[in-house]
Amino acid sequence: MFIGPFALDNGLFVAPMAGVTDRPFRQLCKRLGAGYAVSEMVTSRPDLWNTLKTSRRANHDGEPGPIAVQIAGTDAAMMAEAARYNVDRGAQIIDINMGCPAKKVCNKWAGSALMQDESLALSIIDAVVQACAPSNVPVTLKMRTGWCQSHKNALSIALAAQDAGVQMVTVHGRTREQGYKGHAEYDTIAAVKAALRIPVVANGDISSPEKARAVLQRTGADAIMIGRAAQGQPWIFREIAHFLSTGEHLAPPLVSEVKRLLIEHLHDHYSLYGEFIGVRSARKHIGWYVHSLPGAEAFRQEMNALEDSASQLAAVGHYLDRLNTEMDRIPVRGADATCAKENRGATGADRTSAPRMEVAL
Repeated sequence: MFIGPFALDNGLFVAPMAGVTDRPFRQLCKRLGAGYAVSEMVTSRPDLWNTLKTSRRANHDGEPGPIAVQIAGTDAAMMAEAARYNVDRGAQIIDINMGCPAKKVCNKWAGSALMQDESLALSIIDAVVQACAPSNVPVTLKMRTGWCQSHKNALSIALAAQDAGVQMVTVHGRTREQGYKGHAEYDTIAAVKAALRIPVVANGDISSPEKARAVLQRTGADAIMIGRAAQGQPWIFREIAHFLSTGEHLAPPLVSEVKRLLIEHLHDHYSLYGEFIGVRSARKHIGWYVHSLPGAEAFRQEMNALEDSASQLAAVGHYLDRLNTEMDRIPVRGADATCAKENRGATGADRTSAPRMEVAL
């Protein structure tokens, strides 16, 4: 599929997640099968553009294109200026955030709060499209199904956005009221897809190859966007790609491969954030990688007390080396293990079980 002039490798996208989808994470997901990734949201406030936090969020050094930057704000003129600012610094696609449910964002009428005020939302969309037009930079939009159950207006906003020149729309199948609770619904996404001429992307609760296929079939979407399910298992993109093309499960990664990927991820993470912040912000990523693995809770508690990168890297290496003596491959997580049992004849070994073990640093 295309976003403006940009041909994408596939329709498997990494969702923008604040504090997660930084450059190291985006690059890793792309290496492991994602066709497209959007930066975590960047503020439209000019007084914050030169802060260290914003500069890290806008860092795309060495990242394969297209470079997509998500911007967030409530003022049309400021959003237009933020779009121009990021385009001048290498953004090839600008994405408008109308989906973030966080209170600190919505309390300022940004993110999904904009869906309560369609006239404001559309003025922002129009201003950003006009700002990007001279540079031929496509504008995309990410939103929710609506503000609340009684006010689902994704379809009307999507149609107006298309008329304004937006070139792709992503819909998360929840209202802002839901946050991340309950279950995503896909009827609204299907209605948006049926009504629009531009590409539509489905987002929400896509955590396995089977669910990816089901959502694509249910919505007719051109692509899917994966967020939380990629945390700690960035190889989910290649697994989904393999399943969609063959109907068979790809073998889960070898423990030795996960060790290599995680250590490479950590080195890249430290290089972006520096020693002090890098060690602390890496803890969540390490926790996601080892989630539900044998001995993980004891490992996390000890690892979280470490204060330097050398100790953190050594701890990760030791834990995964010990794990590798007990199993060759990472076991499937949670609910997905049920699907794996039913597909035991798929490519690779049985993905469902793992012996218990104690791991000490």
